[in-house]
Amino acid sequence: MPREVVVVALIALAGILVGGVYTTWKTAKVVAGVLAILALLALGGAIAWYTSA
Repeated sequence: MPREVVVVALIALAGILVGGVYTTWKTAKVVAGVLAILALLALGGAIAWYTSA
């Protein structure tokens, strides 16, 4: 699988997770926090995957 496809998929996953954070923030702050952490991990993974050799 090309590297760019994985990077775009991870960025898309991070976007979906950020949407989940936005949706759940008022009702379930703990779940929103977990989703935020997962979004940051997905975004960090995309950056690491893109910059790796």
